[in-house]
Amino acid sequence: MLDIPLWKRVVIWGLVALGLMLALPNLFYERVEAHNDAVQAIEQQGATPERLTAAESWPDWMPSGLVNLGLDLRGGAHLLAEVHLEDVYADRLDGFWPEVRDALRDEREVVGTIRRQPSPGSELRVQISRAEGMPRALEVVRDLARPIVSLTGVGGSDIAVAGQGDELVVTLSEDEQRATDERTLRQSLEIIRRRVDEVGTREPTIQRQGDDRILIQVPGIGSAEELKNLIGTTARLTFHPVVGRTGDPDAPVEGRNVVHPSMDEPGTYYILEPSPVVSGEELVDAQPSFDQNGRPAVSFRFNPQGARRFGDYTAENIGSPFAIVLDEEVISAPVIQSHIPGGSGIITGQFTVEESTQLAVLLRAGALPAEMTFLEERTIGPELGQDSIDAGRIAALVALGAVLLFMALSYGLFGIIADVALLLNIALIFGVLSAIGATLTLPGIAGIVLTIGMAVDANVLVFERIREEMKSARGPARAIQLGYERALSAIIDANLTTFLIAAILFILGSGPVRGFAVTLAIGLITSVFTAVYVTRVIIVMWFERRRPRTLEV
Repeated sequence: MLDIPLWKRVVIWGLVALGLMLALPNLFYERVEAHNDAVQAIEQQGATPERLTAAESWPDWMPSGLVNLGLDLRGGAHLLAEVHLEDVYADRLDGFWPEVRDALRDEREVVGTIRRQPSPGSELRVQISRAEGMPRALEVVRDLARPIVSLTGVGGSDIAVAGQGDELVVTLSEDEQRATDERTLRQSLEIIRRRVDEVGTREPTIQRQGDDRILIQVPGIGSAEELKNLIGTTARLTFHPVVGRTGDPDAPVEGRNVVHPSMDEPGTYYILEPSPVVSGEELVDAQPSFDQNGRPAVSFRFNPQGARRFGDYTAENIGSPFAIVLDEEVISAPVIQSHIPGGSGIITGQFTVEESTQLAVLLRAGALPAEMTFLEERTIGPELGQDSIDAGRIAALVALGAVLLFMALSYGLFGIIADVALLLNIALIFGVLSAIGATLTLPGIAGIVLTIGMAVDANVLVFERIREEMKSARGPARAIQLGYERALSAIIDANLTTFLIAAILFILGSGPVRGFAVTLAIGLITSVFTAVYVTRVIIVMWFERRRPRTLEV
């Protein structure tokens, strides 16, 4: 009656062995971590004697996955940033102006001369000299509208056009503003993630909060200021025609031309045309390098569209200065000496090697679509993280010791078997966390401690049921069989409801709440496995060997 087929025993012990193998690297955390870092560095940058030595510190045939430590355990930096979504509206309308200008020029006989007027960033105002031509102007500009493309489909118009006297007013439609906000947040998240990944940090948390905020937590980084320097700048690179130079930052300019300071020449300001010829969005690569004089520089390369526009402009403007602008500062303003057809070039300036490397990282990762304001910043030192680990370890050991002692005193040999299953359960939790690359936080440790207390509930139900069956004058074998069968429904009900709560916490929660939910859910699954299957196999193997006439449960 207690017979368990051989294949079931092999599967159960095979899963236990696999879990122990996956959990084993966490006992040698620093060695395995150094091995993983060395392997990654060899793949990306090549082998060195130091890297090879570190890579050989852990066998290649062994699992090398680790439970990643969260910000509160490893230490690191925490930032909460607000994205200025309105900046994107102004950029969109600035980019739309050349289309409006060209379209209205074709209707000059009807609308007369056209001139862009000063306006807030959320509007594009165009004055026409013939007010009677406003209906035709509205019709022409409305024809430039495009359908809105968003995650929910395609529909609506991206612009709203209205006439006010002799002025034509173009704004983004409400639907387009919502779609733009969504794209801006998604693009900002991806660019921040790429910039953080460039410096090789482990398991950062980068996620959206609310309508216009982004949470950034990076374990292992030195300080919040260092993280801000990495992601805080927009790294917006543009290339503009130069109108003139001046020493007055408030010099009057004609039309909508702009004044930017020089990065290399303090006190020098460049008057530039506002619309760039090409921008950093068309860059496909940027690498630190050196110029012909051996000074640090950054080489870049455009995509085919940007290369064509860059080449056409240089061919038509040989002998004219050309400004390279980074975040509203002129890095360099060289004179175009010849046609540059390949779409590649080099940015020179007063860089150090570190600055040129950092600039290349920012350009390669892409420009943030809008500026960010940091509302909250926090640096968590590694000492505080170690204190959290120590406190969590003490809590887990105290809980584990109390449960082990209670089970052994309450159920004798069967309690000791339950204790063995509990220890295997903890190992399996770490094995699963390592396999999925999960991040362990302080609330996650709380989830593990809670799992330790809950893990023996299933065994208590089984053992109490076995006691009841023994009182019914059934034999030991039949009592064990019925104990497991009749307690199973109660075990599943209790753990399923808790698992549903963990799933809801994971779906609706964020950050630490999710960490707690993950460890709790994994602990529930492994505890049911060890309590129902592992303990049953051990008890059956013991029963087959001893054949007792009665059970002391």
